[in-house]
Amino acid sequence: MDDNEIIALFFARDEAAIEAAQREYGAYCAAVARNILDDRGAAEECVNDTWLKCWQSIPPQRPKSLKNFAGRIARNLALSARRESSAQKRGGGQVQLALDELSEVVSGGDTPEGALDRAAFQAALDGFLASLPERHRNLFLRRYWYLDGVEALAKRFSMSRTQVTTTLHRLRQKLRAHLQQEGFDL
Repeated sequence: MDDNEIIALFFARDEAAIEAAQREYGAYCAAVARNILDDRGAAEECVNDTWLKCWQSIPPQRPKSLKNFAGRIARNLALSARRESSAQKRGGGQVQLALDELSEVVSGGDTPEGALDRAAFQAALDGFLASLPERHRNLFLRRYWYLDGVEALAKRFSMSRTQVTTTLHRLRQKLRAHLQQEGFDL
């Protein structure tokens, strides 16, 4: 079943939409959640909550890509669960390391001014990613979107750990320069 058919089921408020979405994208959403959470049970709970959020969001939203839509929901739910968990017990882990790395470039503060700039920032980030060679773009996304660890990236991209960290450092520097060039005060 393709995305348009599944989305049509959501619009028809047919519960088969949830089953079809789970069948098509459940493994993908579970992988996203497991990368963020080190707990398989918590990841499964995020995936279940993902389908509830999809049910609540479609309609009125009509996503162009159900995979990306559900993946983003799963990621956000997993990050929220991770924040709740780490609020109770502060610890390291790949999520915090990746977010700390990016905090060198952008801050996470939510201000009214920041909310207004969010669309411009997203466009600038999209432009930055589009300017990268495919390998670097994939490395950047695997680290900062999917939150893969350095060891996993080294294995995936056939690089040494040092090459991965050096490349990521250079990409963050390029991102900082790109954002400053676009007029963002970092």
